[in-house]
Amino acid sequence: MKSIAVDMDQVIADFIGKAYESAKVRFNLDITKEEFEKAKLEVDYPHIAKDFFLMINEPDFFRDFELEDPDAVLVLKELSEHYEIYIATAAMDVPGCFNAKYEWLLEHFPFLNPAHFIFCGDKKVVKADYLIDDNVRQLQSFTGEGILYSQSYNEDCNEFKRVRNWKEVRELFLPVKSK
Repeated sequence: MKSIAVDMDQVIADFIGKAYESAKVRFNLDITKEEFEKAKLEVDYPHIAKDFFLMINEPDFFRDFELEDPDAVLVLKELSEHYEIYIATAAMDVPGCFNAKYEWLLEHFPFLNPAHFIFCGDKKVVKADYLIDDNVRQLQSFTGEGILYSQSYNEDCNEFKRVRNWKEVRELFLPVKSK
């Protein structure tokens, strides 16, 4: 059985939505969500970068994310009938997130095997046939086939096959073709 690893933030969970709303309130930011998505905090908003990192490391910050795409649940359930599914999240970037991410995954994807939740840094350690991720750097180090989950900040990348939503993921992987 082939395997698919799936990133969490901005692929199945809406990190930016929560981060944007929280930063607007906590730091009185007056920018659009689109500006926030493309911002590099250390460069564009250095006065809040340290406090922003502390905010996203709060124990429950990752617990109440919205789904990035409501179709993700059904599509991952369908895919799990034909592929081994792994969730590979770069949790080492935000060490305070482990419990909240784990609980969020159990709540939204109870049909997935928790032993297949991979909390890592560099995803080159993930041994799967495919990786669906929004982070170009993670896909570049991955040793299988990378699938880029489209976001505004990766729109200039043409180096990977791209999907824009979970319906496109379904079309890419189902039905399973026998070889």
